[in-house]
Amino acid sequence: MKKFYELIVEYRKPIVIGFIITAVVCFFLKGLVGVNYDITDYLPDDSPSTQALDVMKKEFPDGIPNARVMVKDVSIPEALEMKDKLSKIDGVESVTWMDDSVDITTPLEMLDTEVIETYYKNNTALYSLTIDEEKDAETVAKVREVIGEDNALTGSVVNTADGRTNTVAEVDLITIVAVLFVLAVLTLSTDSWVEPIVVLAGLGVAILINGGTNLMFGTVSFVTNAAGSVLQLAVSLDYSVFLIHRFEEMKKKESDPKKAMTVALSKSTMSILSSGLTTVIGFLAVILMRFKIGPDVGLSLAKGVVISLITTFVFMPGLILLTYKIMEKTKHRSLLPSFKLFGKGIGKITMPLVICFVLMIVPGFLAYNSNSYYYGASKLFNENSRIGRDNALVEETFGENDTYALMVKSGDRVKEKELSDELHKLPEVTSIISYVDTVGSTIPNSYLDSKTYSKLDSGNYTRMVISVSTPYEGENTFRLVETIRGLGEKYYPGEGGYYLAGNGVSTYDLKDTITADMMKVNVVAIAAVFIVLLFSLKSMLVPLILILAIETAIALNLSFPYFQDEVVFYVAYLIISSIQLGATVDYAILTTDRYRENRQTLDKKQAVSQTITDVTPSILVSGGVLTMVGFLMGWVSSNQLLAQLGIFIGRGALLSLLVVMLVLPGLLSVLDGIVTGRRGFGRIKSIHKERVGNGK
Repeated sequence: MKKFYELIVEYRKPIVIGFIITAVVCFFLKGLVGVNYDITDYLPDDSPSTQALDVMKKEFPDGIPNARVMVKDVSIPEALEMKDKLSKIDGVESVTWMDDSVDITTPLEMLDTEVIETYYKNNTALYSLTIDEEKDAETVAKVREVIGEDNALTGSVVNTADGRTNTVAEVDLITIVAVLFVLAVLTLSTDSWVEPIVVLAGLGVAILINGGTNLMFGTVSFVTNAAGSVLQLAVSLDYSVFLIHRFEEMKKKESDPKKAMTVALSKSTMSILSSGLTTVIGFLAVILMRFKIGPDVGLSLAKGVVISLITTFVFMPGLILLTYKIMEKTKHRSLLPSFKLFGKGIGKITMPLVICFVLMIVPGFLAYNSNSYYYGASKLFNENSRIGRDNALVEETFGENDTYALMVKSGDRVKEKELSDELHKLPEVTSIISYVDTVGSTIPNSYLDSKTYSKLDSGNYTRMVISVSTPYEGENTFRLVETIRGLGEKYYPGEGGYYLAGNGVSTYDLKDTITADMMKVNVVAIAAVFIVLLFSLKSMLVPLILILAIETAIALNLSFPYFQDEVVFYVAYLIISSIQLGATVDYAILTTDRYRENRQTLDKKQAVSQTITDVTPSILVSGGVLTMVGFLMGWVSSNQLLAQLGIFIGRGALLSLLVVMLVLPGLLSVLDGIVTGRRGFGRIKSIHKERVGNGK
């Protein structure tokens, strides 16, 4: 590696210029990266609801309704006039209302009240719209313009359109505040006024390159778009700081700055790489999820950390050598206080802290596994947002409802009628628009105009549009999906006999997919991190101690919603486990290394106090930044999934920080013989030497 680093140092100017040009190009490329805000798009290709949507796109000119419009204070004629206005909006593919289900020339008193109140209630009309997802933002804006501020617009396509608009502004705000906070923290923790700017410049180049190279994926999820840059900033912060400090150490021994940098790079490689590798592995674990938002987030974040590592070893040496004289001229005394008294104080209460920690393990894991969950996107926005307010207005008047599309093999009207009759018997089904319900099973196809007929029958499949009085998710919804699928299988058994699509259906499949992913992701993440720790710490049992410490911090983090009686977004719950493990296990590694070092000259009690004194500044800086970035995302995001993920990241970093600073040193002293390799399985190298020495 030394020869490689000598080349890096020798050609520092062209390398720095090359990285800056690449970052500028990637800044513009980032604008070409699409952002997907529809969580159901990340279902596996082989999930039943995904297959149903694919078939429907091929067979029918317009898709399943993806928006609802509620208009207050309208008569039947006025409601029909509004329907006509809505249908003429560019981007609105179809509008469904009461007149598509019943003959409205008949007095309302003579019609089925339940069907009528699905569409019209208290002089308020509720329409189902199918909006072209390629034109979602402009179409949603036009619909709102037509219906006015007092009426309501809801649905998955509205969530996507508004989510895009809100998230862009929020991500910009989060990034600006995060950079300012990092600048403040670096100013406090470094001894030069210019060093924070140099570190941020390196981080900025890495983040821009990562953002631009996301173009290779075509699109990224809204989770990656919102959290990717700030998480890369938080977890990569230490790499450049560590290199700068190692360079300053080497300058005291080497008069030539270029030689000092080469030595600094050589000596810091393993420390920085092992730190980055555990983080990369934590992020990569989620790519094993069948739910494709995992690979989306994992690949982008892992790529970001790898780019940060490359930037640290290739770009930063040149930047540091070009600016070190300015850094030297702007030196100042350390602004952080000494943590010696803090170390002594914690050292005195080591055992009580360890006992408290041990007592919290079982309750923490029990609560962690007892949360209630949201699986889909139905609760992404709270009632303080425009979407949340509109949802509340619609539910207040019409109750919770959804629309499913059941497609069955065409050709047997008698069987379709029998299926429709059974569906009508389900208490959750409020109305059905289908050939046999709207036209009748005895009317010949030739009596219908082609436009009407094509909406009901494609020739290959007949479509039944089913209105149901259930929310997008929940136990009742999931039971209903199972029931309707059971009826579809009863009348049209075998592959391709029937397909069922809808928001509730997608959420059902989402639940099945991501719950199956949980155990796999956690086991792989823990196993992979264990292997890295095994080789870096050269011990069999010490990695288990560190993983137990961080996994307990994760369990405590995810137990908060249980005790606060909050519902958890399962996607956030799934992602945070790997992110917190990968991002904070470094704190545990640093503490263990420093404890082992201190035990060479100090007794156990002194080593605990000194270890806490030594590691607190570094852990406070790194953990403090990750904590702040997470909480910032939680406070700013109007998207409740992103907000919850942010709170999990912030609180998780804080808990990991506290466990590592306050508990782990005491835990290491309790297990001192194992940690220092003096008994048990200890150091692999020591055991090997003993065996050789004994002739074994």
